[in-house]
Amino acid sequence: MTPALRCALLACLLPAATPAIAQEAPLTTVSERSGFVETGRYAEVIELCEAFQARYPDAVRCTDFGTSPEGRPMKLLVVSRSGVLTPEGAREAGLPVTLMQGGIHAGEIDGKDAGFLALRELLEGEAAPGVLEKQVFLFVPVFSVDGHERFAAWNRPNQRGPREMGWRTTAQNYNLNRDYVKADAPEMQAMLGLINEWDPLVYVDLHVTNGAKFRHDISIQVEPVNSGDPALRQAGTALRNATIDYLAAHDALPLPFYPSFVVHDDPSSGFEDGVAPPRFSHGYMPLRNRIGMLVETHSWKEYPHRVRNTHDAILAVLEEVADHGREWLALAEAADARASRLASTPVALSHQATDQCREIEFLGYAYTRTPSEVSGGTMTRYDESTPEVWNVPLCDEIEPSLTVAAPDAGYLVPAAHADLVATQLEHHGIEYRRMDRDINDAAVQVFRADSTGFADSPVEGHQRLELEGSWREEQADLTAGSLFVPIAQPKARLAMAILEPQAPDSLVAWGRFNNAFERKEYMEPYVAEEVAREMLAADPALKAEFERRLARDDAFAADPRQRLDFFYRRHASWDDRFNLYPVMRTAKVPR
Repeated sequence: MTPALRCALLACLLPAATPAIAQEAPLTTVSERSGFVETGRYAEVIELCEAFQARYPDAVRCTDFGTSPEGRPMKLLVVSRSGVLTPEGAREAGLPVTLMQGGIHAGEIDGKDAGFLALRELLEGEAAPGVLEKQVFLFVPVFSVDGHERFAAWNRPNQRGPREMGWRTTAQNYNLNRDYVKADAPEMQAMLGLINEWDPLVYVDLHVTNGAKFRHDISIQVEPVNSGDPALRQAGTALRNATIDYLAAHDALPLPFYPSFVVHDDPSSGFEDGVAPPRFSHGYMPLRNRIGMLVETHSWKEYPHRVRNTHDAILAVLEEVADHGREWLALAEAADARASRLASTPVALSHQATDQCREIEFLGYAYTRTPSEVSGGTMTRYDESTPEVWNVPLCDEIEPSLTVAAPDAGYLVPAAHADLVATQLEHHGIEYRRMDRDINDAAVQVFRADSTGFADSPVEGHQRLELEGSWREEQADLTAGSLFVPIAQPKARLAMAILEPQAPDSLVAWGRFNNAFERKEYMEPYVAEEVAREMLAADPALKAEFERRLARDDAFAADPRQRLDFFYRRHASWDDRFNLYPVMRTAKVPR
């Protein structure tokens, strides 16, 4: 820990809220000057961004990468001592780029105050000398800038400090850390543009947990470790382990998994690790063959403690990228090449923990679980004056839960849906082309749903959908204006995550194609009665199938609608596009 940080965290800077002291250290934050009791408003971010550039014009560029729905500039600091401050320069120089963001959930604001402190120390030579010569550091102090300005004392009721803070969601009520793939929010579209422009090797998302009371104070989760390109997992694992070791050496009690109980509010149930789906930052980046890290300080630690831990995590990552970034960048570029060759091979699209668990010693507090006269349920009480070691299960053996073979050539999107899909692909920098002529009787694979499950309540403004079904060989006509999305591209995994209908964050899963799974035409019962009698008389095999169904399926036999539907589904008037996913796979590149 640097002397300046140690002093601040001991509250020796509490008197420094006077103008005279502030002038001596103009690059300090409101938080630092308050002894990390408060955090500043967004105007401070704008002022500090410009002040850092003015103080260090050869090493810092202050810029905007977007505008929020309420009209606020989304600030980015580009920092390097290498002489490179542009994405083109970084690529030409072969420099790794590290992007860190605070305030994606603006009440969890540790990253903003810790990041400005670490940045000042790095530029003044007080911490990690030399790391800025070997990389470009992108710092977004606050991602959810409108959420940051929804400022109040109780915006985080399960968190200790700062005195006031921002809100979890955006002004449009989006949770940005559920938005990486679907990209509904203007803020996320701006962030994806920034990622496409700079192509960061390492992306670090700075958060604060919710959850129980215990002594561990920070968790570090990284992918690829259990997912993504197998060779790139070496880099992800090395970064995670080195960051945890650094934190432990600086008096933290770090964890390599998110400390959320298997059974909510029951410490004895233990923990389960996993791989986040790509709606989350650290689940998204591995699909681009890059490294994503989720840093979660523990919400029940006081704000000075959390800022210290976040500050140390920032320095740990920057040191590791300085030491190993060029090596990891080569791994990432090789992963891009391997992803371009995924055609026809199995690709894991989701993961889960197995039932192979082990017992760990977890640093908790004494607690009781007793009946509550208030809620009528079971109440958990933690005694923070009595440290206790919990011997609990941890399930951290991870395996794929959904694996799909990549298409031989790619995906085809009919013209009717091309604009919707193209917009989504462009957000992520995924390659595609529009076809300039019609194709008739193309040999394709289509996905027909055998069953559908619409969510009962909305999520992020969407009615999510789960499908059961399979890809089947058929023929189809496509008109000019349809899209071809090649699988032979570096972002092949990300393309599959968006276009495979059963992937957890696909366009289908987020309800973008719900219309395709809604019946829009019907046969009146009196018509179906006549049609059924004609079909029974004309087709003995159909009659036998109907009678077998009556004999073995009591629910079917008792339901007039199902019985008539049996015939309607086999009639020429049946809608052959019902439950047909409107994206196809192809084994040949269309001409």
